[in-house]
Amino acid sequence: MPSALESPEGGEEEILHYEEIEDGAVSPMDLSELLKEGTKESHDRAENTQFVKDFLKGRIKKELFKLATVALYFTYSALEEEMDRNKENPVFAPLYFPVELHRREALAKDLKYFYGDDWKEKVQCSEATQQYVDRIHHVGQHEPELLVAHAYTRYMGDLSGGQVLKKVAQRALKLPSTEEGIQFYVFDNISNAQQFKQLYRARMNALDLDKNTKERIVEEANKAFKFNMQVFDELDKIGRSLAEEAQDGGVPVHDGKGDIRKCPYYADKLGTASPSCPFHTALGLARQPLVQLVLAACMAVAAGAAAWYVL
Repeated sequence: MPSALESPEGGEEEILHYEEIEDGAVSPMDLSELLKEGTKESHDRAENTQFVKDFLKGRIKKELFKLATVALYFTYSALEEEMDRNKENPVFAPLYFPVELHRREALAKDLKYFYGDDWKEKVQCSEATQQYVDRIHHVGQHEPELLVAHAYTRYMGDLSGGQVLKKVAQRALKLPSTEEGIQFYVFDNISNAQQFKQLYRARMNALDLDKNTKERIVEEANKAFKFNMQVFDELDKIGRSLAEEAQDGGVPVHDGKGDIRKCPYYADKLGTASPSCPFHTALGLARQPLVQLVLAACMAVAAGAAAWYVL
């Protein structure tokens, strides 16, 4: 099955102008519509996870962004391996767009930017990501028709909300304008994202699938959203454990959120403040009986002096 980039004989690659797009109105029973309606709730929940909300507000630490990129690398490596395996399978072949969509190589460039040339030795698949990866491999090898759900969930999202995240990450993390570190979001071989998504949906709707299979694909898409949310939750927990970002003066700021132990005033109550912390030391001395006696005497003298001054 040809992709949207055709290579004319003896010439260079040129971008197809999406002439396959159907002009007719879609039917409620079309797979694209069933997926849109059937995953609406899951989509909303995913968008409202704490990790995504913080990301959209620009509250993303660079270390956490790097870990998110690692998770994406393992996810897309599994997805594209199974897509390659099923590129001639009629239940998936029409949706095989390796030149336009595949993200593994782009993610490898991002990881090289963040971790260096030996990035492969520095990254590892997290627990939540591994569960996602295992499911993708199972589907690709045993139920390839359900691979449609995982491709739809990932790539259509990348071409939609992913483009918003690209701009947020570039600004919040002060990444180069030349797009190093965010190659994942760059689709050089898609000239018009909206038209390409229409083509992709038209291809999905043309798949020869019965009602039961379509329902299973929608169910699998909801599972894909669930796996993504588990990865988001995992990243959110890691984010809360990371050190607070330093401000201009280099002093960590605690805003009442996150790990309470990072604030010395709360840490004293937990018995975890550093012995070198002045606040901790002062409170420790104030608890000594002799110091309390001296303080009481000083207070009495000060009170007497104040009374005398008033009179």
